[in-house]
Amino acid sequence: MFQEFIEILILSAIQGISEFLPISSSAHLILVSNLYDLKTSSLLIDISLHLGSLFAIIFYFKRDLLDIKNNKKLIQLIIIGSIPLIIFGFILYKTEFIYLIRNVKVIAFTTLFFAIILFFSDQRKFNKTISADLNFKTILFIGLFQILALIPGVSRAGITLTAARFLEFNRVDSSKISFLLSIPALAGASFLGLKDVLGKPLEINYLIFVAVILSFLFSYITIKFFLNYINKFSLNLFIVYRVLISLILFLIIYN
Repeated sequence: MFQEFIEILILSAIQGISEFLPISSSAHLILVSNLYDLKTSSLLIDISLHLGSLFAIIFYFKRDLLDIKNNKKLIQLIIIGSIPLIIFGFILYKTEFIYLIRNVKVIAFTTLFFAIILFFSDQRKFNKTISADLNFKTILFIGLFQILALIPGVSRAGITLTAARFLEFNRVDSSKISFLLSIPALAGASFLGLKDVLGKPLEINYLIFVAVILSFLFSYITIKFFLNYINKFSLNLFIVYRVLISLILFLIIYN
């Protein structure tokens, strides 16, 4: 029982932190699996972890999301920006092509390569804001970049941040765009997961609820921390961290 709780704690931390920081969740799962033999991981647990993150982001931005009258345009733009990911994600899901590129070499390379791209996007101070500059063209550009997150190791948060910074949005608003775009992405991932488990015999136990709660807590704390951090500092800390993670993965591959 204690071991199961520790494993759920680890998985919740990976989900909650890596979902919203510009780092790779795939890379961290590989590192953890090399250090620790996880036995509790399952599709139902994965769905629970995604739901925890989804509830956290909705709860954090509840005022913006509930104030439909004043934020109608923003909500519409977030939906538009999510359409490319939903379409391509569904295609890859149905063709199972995504599983062909889910290997350590791909993840090591993409973790490193997109860290470098993020570095170049974040080298200047920009002042564009969501209220003044987010429109159909800019959100579609970010949404098209988000398709790359389907490649393991890219990081959905990282690639959307990169796109927003290339469009000259300030760091805080770039982060908010990335966070808001995670809502349809997490909802879609949860839906596809639920679709796979429906009709199958399910073993509902306390671990599912623990996973939702812990993922919610880790996600909420991460969102709050990152928005405070990025208001004062650059993305260099996360870029260096990604480079180090990729180097460790390359050592695992070629050792």
